[in-house]
Parts: sequence; C-alpha cells; structure tokens
Amino acid sequence: MAALYGDGKTFVDAVPRSPPEAILAEYRATRPATPAALERFVAAHFTLPGEQGSVVAPTPQRTLAEHIDALWTVLTRTSPSAPPGSSLLPLPKPYVVPGGRFREIYYWDSYFTMLGLRESGRADLIEGMVEDFAHLIDTYGHIPNGTRTYYLSRSQPPFFFAMVALLAADPQRGAAAAYARYLPQLQREHEFWMAGAAGLAAGGSHRRAVALPDGALLNRYWDDRDTARDEAWREDTELARQSGRPAAQMYRDIRAAAESGWDFSSRWLADARSMATIVTTDIIPVDLNSLLFGLEEAIAAGCEHLGDAAGSAEFHRRARERRAAIDRYLWDATAGVWFDYRISERAPVRRLSAATLYPLFFGNASQPQAQAVAAAVRVSLLKPGGLVTTPLTTGQQWDAPNGWAPLQWIAVAGLRRYGEEALAAAVAQSWLRNVQRVYAENAKLVEKYDVLTERGGGGGEYPLQDGFGWTNGVTAKLMALYPAAIAGHGASV
Repeated sequence: MAALYGDGKTFVDAVPRSPPEAILAEYRATRPATPAALERFVAAHFTLPGEQGSVVAPTPQRTLAEHIDALWTVLTRTSPSAPPGSSLLPLPKPYVVPGGRFREIYYWDSYFTMLGLRESGRADLIEGMVEDFAHLIDTYGHIPNGTRTYYLSRSQPPFFFAMVALLAADPQRGAAAAYARYLPQLQREHEFWMAGAAGLAAGGSHRRAVALPDGALLNRYWDDRDTARDEAWREDTELARQSGRPAAQMYRDIRAAAESGWDFSSRWLADARSMATIVTTDIIPVDLNSLLFGLEEAIAAGCEHLGDAAGSAEFHRRARERRAAIDRYLWDATAGVWFDYRISERAPVRRLSAATLYPLFFGNASQPQAQAVAAAVRVSLLKPGGLVTTPLTTGQQWDAPNGWAPLQWIAVAGLRRYGEEALAAAVAQSWLRNVQRVYAENAKLVEKYDVLTERGGGGGEYPLQDGFGWTNGVTAKLMALYPAAIAGHGASV
C-alpha cells in the first residue's frame, strides 16, 4: 500500500533472506515509520527481482527472424526448485517466459510462444513445456495463470490440448496419438473447468460452470479467491473502495478477468467504460466455450485412439451439446457474429470483439457463420496495423487501439480454416508490417501493438513490456506463412 515500487508485482516476486516469521517479528518490533525506512527494511530482508533478460542488443543487419531466434535462449529459464519463501513454483523442464516483468511461465501465452519454437526447430523446448504443464495439472489439479503461488486460485484460457497437438508431426491432420499420451491430464483439466456442473439446476452456477435456462451447460471465468490480487493489491483495494460495491464481489470479478487473459477489457464492464462496473463472473464468453469445445473433441480423439469407444462417444456428445448451446445463446444471426452472454440479464452483450473468431479457429462454426464473421471483421476490426481487439477505446489494454499477437493468430488460422484466405492474408500482412516497423525503429518485439497508428501499444496496469514470448512466436509463424509481408520492408536493423 506504500507504493514503494512502480509495479505491485515487484514485492510479491521478492525472495526473503531469512525465515518469514523472523522478518515479521522484526517488522513488528521496528515498525518503519516512513517510506524511506520501509524501503530500507525491505532491501535488508528481501532480494528484489530484476527485469530478466528480455532484451537482445541489435546487431547490424540482423533480420527480424534472426532476432527472434536469438531471443529464445535469452527467454529460457530453468527452475527445478524454488528458493525458500519464494512465490515461484518449480518446474521439471526448461521453459520460455514472456519477458520483462513476466519472469515465470504463463499458461495461454505459452501456446503462441510454441508456434515460433516449432518454426525455429526447438522441439525440445516444446516437449519440455508440455511436460511442465502436465506436471502442473498432476500437482495442482489445473494449470495456474502462471507459476507463482499467488496465481494458484485461477487458471487461464485452456490451450493445453492445443499445445499437445503441436507434438504431432502434422497437428492439422490429426493429433490423436498425442492426445492419448496426455489423456489423464486433459481429462483432469476438463474436470477442473466443469467442477460442480453435475446436478446444477437450470439457471444455477458453481465456480466456472453455468446451467443456462434450458439446462444447457456452458462456462465462465472465475477465481477461487475473493480478495485483492497479491500482485496488484493497492490498485484492487483502491478500486473496490471507490466503486462502492461489495469488495469481495469486485475482487472476484477482477480476478476472473485475469483468468480470461483479457485483463482488462470493455468485455467485462457492465457499462463498457468503467472498471467499477466489472462483472466478469456474470458473463459467458465465446472464446472460453470454444476452447472447451476443442478440449472435449481432443479428449474424444484421445479416447478413440486408445480404443475407449464409450469415452469417445461421451466427449463427442459433450462437444455437440456445447456447440449447440454456443449457437443458441451466443450467436447473433442479424449481426453475423458471436457475442458474449450476460447471465443475470439472460441476454447477449452486443459488443463486437476479436473473440468472435474463436469458433472459426476451433471448428465449431458453420460455413455460413464463418463467412458472416469474416464480413464483420473486415468492416469493424481490421486496421492498418492488424486486428484491433475491440472497436471501443476505453484506456483498457484489451480494447482499441491495441492488437495482440494471440488474436492475430486465432484470426488468421480460423479464417484460413474456412477458406477466407484473402482476409487471413490481410490480417497477417498488416500485423507483420506493424511488428517490423517497431522492430526497425526500436529493435524490440513488444507485448502489444497499436494497430491504428502502427506503434507499440499502451494502456493497462503497467508499462509496455518487451521480449516478448507470444509476439515472437506468432510473428515467426506468420513470417513462415507470408514471407512476402516482410520482404522488401526493411527486414533488418
């Protein structure tokens, strides 16, 4: 609360130099009375983290692709154990971090990072990271937001099955053997997301599971804690106080938005403008439910590969029912897009976002639906520097004018899946030109980009980070698919 550091994450990532009980006893005995005295106390008793290796110095004539290849080593970490008292969760295999303040592995980031590792021939890192995530499921029952103790109460968009598919020689043609290999973990992750679903009455909900008015089951984002986030304690506490709403509900909705990965966005705000109106747990998101459709299909394929006909039939049934519910509650035929759904109002939230492309990516769209979505994206989301996250400018980082690497890949791959090649190419080429422009000027790949003015993005709770895992991964993948988008545009510094 004293705001000694510019980033609330700094202190919770610090490592105590002695047992916590001893530090607390000394703190209570001395009670540092000024910010300067408190800062001295912390410095004496904790080792503070640094910004770890997110930058590679530019080399004359190094191409963007060469720069990305050099970054993989810089961003790779190994932590088979954690220092006593640290918030870090150990992992058995080496892994790639995003960079900057993000000093640990993050769940959904890692799938998009792996796309680039695959292009760079780093199968060893992909295999190791999949093993790390399987270890997290085996240890904690789910994959946490990131590998810190303060992230354990929530997950992130469940891309584990998509990571597993990258182990297959051709993920597009079939990953059943890979799914079968990790079937216990895939099933346990599904159980985590569906906990409490059995026996829910129509209109009821439990944790991440929601029963719709007709009894159909869909999911929402959630967090098992309802306190201020450790890594943003001061900000959350002040927001809850200013909102005038019950603090526990505010904290739950803030944390649920952090589980979504879109922290924060007008998607989660009742009035589309103010964080004080955040209602994440009252929203059924199209992206999460498309992911869970994909997970259910992956489990079905893994069961079939192992000769478990009953298990395969069960999860195909679940996927069919989920797809039907997504269409029934989230599809808007007039607008030609999928919207999120507000549970308490029993109505869609009629705000377009790039999440409408997820059903194309996971194959739970029909051809006419995909064509309608493509038309809406072309008119409302495609900008000079890539796909904008939402059309609304709110100051939140998951709104205009920002575009994000993972959503560019979801769009490009989803559009290609349904034959919308021209629009897919337009998204990819616009994005790659934007990334290249920033790289040529600053020798950096950053976390997010302004797709309107074609520069590094802004907004959010912390300064723009460079490194950057998922930007590197998606950029490498898109360069492999669209090499002409970089050729002739100053591909080196």
